[in-house]
Amino acid sequence: MIKEAIDNAVRKIDLREAEMMAAMEEIMGGEATPAQIGAFITALRMKGETVEEVTGAARIMRQKATRVNACATTIVDTCGTGGDKLNTFNISTTTAFVVAAAGIIVAKHGNRAVSSGCGSADVLEALGVNISVDQEIVEECIQQIGIGFLFAP
Repeated sequence: MIKEAIDNAVRKIDLREAEMMAAMEEIMGGEATPAQIGAFITALRMKGETVEEVTGAARIMRQKATRVNACATTIVDTCGTGGDKLNTFNISTTTAFVVAAAGIIVAKHGNRAVSSGCGSADVLEALGVNISVDQEIVEECIQQIGIGFLFAP
């Protein structure tokens, strides 16, 4: 499906929600190559994303997301975009600590640096945090100290 989705996006043909979901299943399932993913995202951006395409992508990402039982009514995530080209420090991780210190429960997720100087995972490892823990440990951290990190490799 990813090849057909790339072809359609290159030809500026909008994908139906189901087509986008099928392409995202391949991407999220590890079946698409990095080159295919890059071509697909670039073609979509050049074509312009539709509501159906964004909805289809979001549905699959939500299906694949790790569910965290935080036992909290309000919980936030601070995820940076990376590569802001402004030479900033890792703002999202710093923000997560500030927000948690203010009493808001934080389920932070992130990765290593891809297009920036350092990703959330890099910062937390430098601080001595074990980022490769099971979901149960993340939930325990959230419940006990108000913040947990979900590594998204």
